[in-house]
Amino acid sequence: MIKITANRQRGVTLSGLLTWAIIIILAAIGGMKIIPVYIQDAEIKSILSSIVNDPDMQGAPSKSMRESFSKRAMMNNINIVTANDIEIVKDERGLSLSVSYEVKIPLTGNATLLLEFNPSSLKK
Repeated sequence: MIKITANRQRGVTLSGLLTWAIIIILAAIGGMKIIPVYIQDAEIKSILSSIVNDPDMQGAPSKSMRESFSKRAMMNNINIVTANDIEIVKDERGLSLSVSYEVKIPLTGNATLLLEFNPSSLKK
């Protein structure tokens, strides 16, 4: 009876455990490098939306909108994008702000990860 139970038991081998541990550790390290970039992109998108939806900014000149972005970006410690990178469009649909930028994340050695972002905002 003991022999039958022993044959049915399954477990993780040491090599399998080490393989999965290495995969999980590499994924965690990659996530720690990538997640902050996506958080900054969400903050940039939020800043653009708040500027577009601000009633005081609807008739404001481009310089005022750029200054407002600079102040808000400084508060959120965003240094990837500057106010001069923002494209401001005023048309029949309303005010629209957009920006395009790239972020290079070094992985190991000469391998890097290139992420391209294009956050934009349109008044609703």
